[in-house]
Amino acid sequence: MKKERVLVVSVVLIVLFGLIMIYSSSYIWAEYKFQDAFHYVKNQAIFAIIGFLLMHLMSKIDYHWYKEKSNMILGIAIILLILVLIPGIGSVRNGARSWFGIGPLGIQPSEAAKLALIIFTSKYLENSNKFIKNIKTGVLPILAILFLIFGLIMLQPDFGTGMIIVVSILAMMLVAGVNWKFFLCLGGIGVVGITALIIQAPYLIFPKSLARSIGNRVSNDSVSLCHRSGWTLRNGLFKFPSKTLLFTGTSNRFYFFHHCRRIRFHGCIDCRRSFCNHFNLSCPDKFGKYLSFGMIFQIIIQAIMNLMVVVGLIPVTGVTLPFLSYGGSSLLISLASMGIILNIAKTDKKN
Repeated sequence: MKKERVLVVSVVLIVLFGLIMIYSSSYIWAEYKFQDAFHYVKNQAIFAIIGFLLMHLMSKIDYHWYKEKSNMILGIAIILLILVLIPGIGSVRNGARSWFGIGPLGIQPSEAAKLALIIFTSKYLENSNKFIKNIKTGVLPILAILFLIFGLIMLQPDFGTGMIIVVSILAMMLVAGVNWKFFLCLGGIGVVGITALIIQAPYLIFPKSLARSIGNRVSNDSVSLCHRSGWTLRNGLFKFPSKTLLFTGTSNRFYFFHHCRRIRFHGCIDCRRSFCNHFNLSCPDKFGKYLSFGMIFQIIIQAIMNLMVVVGLIPVTGVTLPFLSYGGSSLLISLASMGIILNIAKTDKKN
């Protein structure tokens, strides 16, 4: 139980730390826009409480249950992705019809689709282990489902979430034994397709004036993350001199930028690394192995994409930093994934 307790404590501490930093990065904008400095923290706290309850519940459910219900779970996820595209049902925020509006809060079905597809793919890879190396009978069926999900998400559009899903599922297929040469061919096609999507997706491109201001800010501060000592808690967690109303995305997509400037760049990396070290799990069956790998990889690749946005390596998307950034749907799914991983660890210990 020691490893499980360490994981739970680590998750709780990181989420609580995220709430503190969300307040630090958003209170000026929240006070300006909502006359409530705690607006974003309150919303995130609601999702955090629900998420912890969900993590506890899912840690009690035998993870094999998800294998039995994987088709139904994926079917529900696809239906939700279709419903959110319908005007009057799905709400538009930041140029994307990606949310079900619930009062001031919003739920993204694409976040649930990430976990649903990982569960389905884990079952598929276990059942298809004998012929997974055959491209026609083993690979193409799951690719068809993958790109159906990707297509529905891009209709919203949500390029960041779509890419996380694609990369995560392809990584699962790679570890399952699919010939790596196939991925080289697929990668070449993917680079061309991604480039075309970026060019055609206006929501990824800032207006020129704003792009110039934020672009210069990202460029300058990306360098400073590595070369400057940054601010510590002694200098004032809530008294950062460069904080302005321009950087309104620091509570979600630019969270890492804000975080680094307060506790030093290497401190941020150590924080993420120490958390990932607790994911060293063994599993009693292939379904559990594929499932745990898929969920962990998805969290890691999402964090990497968020950091790539911050340092200016890829266009700005709405990808959040798991457990830390402002984003209720992402937090719920991340905590639910932790619940499943805890159950896998408990099952392995019993066996």
